[in-house]
Amino acid sequence: MEKIRLGIFGYGNLGRGVELAAAANPDMKLAAVFSRRPASAVKLITAGVPVVPSAEAAAWADRIDVLIICGGSATDLPRQTPELAALFNVVDSFDTHARIPEHFAHVDAATRKAGTIGIISVGWDPGMFSLNRLYANCILPNGSDYTFWGRGVSQGHSDAIRRIPGVRDARQYTVPVQAAMDAVRSGANPQLTTRQKHTRECYVVAEEGADKAAIERAIVTMPNYFADYDTTVTFISQEELDREHKGIPHGGFVIRTGSTGVQGETKHVIEYSLKLGSNPEFTSSVLCAYARAAHRLAAKGECGARTVFDIAPALLSPLSGEEIRAHML
Repeated sequence: MEKIRLGIFGYGNLGRGVELAAAANPDMKLAAVFSRRPASAVKLITAGVPVVPSAEAAAWADRIDVLIICGGSATDLPRQTPELAALFNVVDSFDTHARIPEHFAHVDAATRKAGTIGIISVGWDPGMFSLNRLYANCILPNGSDYTFWGRGVSQGHSDAIRRIPGVRDARQYTVPVQAAMDAVRSGANPQLTTRQKHTRECYVVAEEGADKAAIERAIVTMPNYFADYDTTVTFISQEELDREHKGIPHGGFVIRTGSTGVQGETKHVIEYSLKLGSNPEFTSSVLCAYARAAHRLAAKGECGARTVFDIAPALLSPLSGEEIRAHML
């Protein structure tokens, strides 16, 4: 069996997760890891895989089938994905929901010019949650959507905090408001604002001498991340952060309440949930599945940007159509 040659661009928590996920898929192999850090500072789990300076990625264009881009959504992916899509078939996990249409347009332009495939916003939300929202809307056209995240660490939000001047390290927890979830599950169909559904808890390690008041102000006013939520900022030591917040759990719920019948007298609730022991490891597993789809689309000569909505489920599986129908349908 000819294996899909994967590249990883960026070797943080997400990149390490992709390395583990690639090893778990027998039809994939890790060909190279591209990093801004010196090769001596990058310790891979997989033996024999080269660590290549990110600036030299172009030289690998004919040795990588799909490049999985593991940068942050705040500043990395808006630039990296279109640039790298000019050279590779790519998959990313861009998760700034409000900017997905803009990001899609940029990646689509780059991939159509280059003749490559770019699947964006892959993960669990956006990603698996997005699919379940769409399925539920199609099934129950008369209804209301609710999405709750957490309690868990948001990698994108934590990364956005770490980009603030004066911040050494940070973890951000998204916390659903229990009263709001209870009201939704009861069938009350409440009208909830963003602020009523979630709170955000930020644990921040500041650089010595940093202006903590300025850091807190930058966090709570950050558009698309914190400005629309009740946000608490707690400054702690690096030791406490490492001890108490070293894991990266997450999860959440997608709920649609709806009705059928002549007068909507029959009530229904669709609920999909995830409880993730490791946010980056799960996200990486989704990225690898969609890398398989990207490779298959490229092999058929297709190009352009895609989202999870555009990918047939069978393209994600290493099994044949006959096997899927026999064992999963």
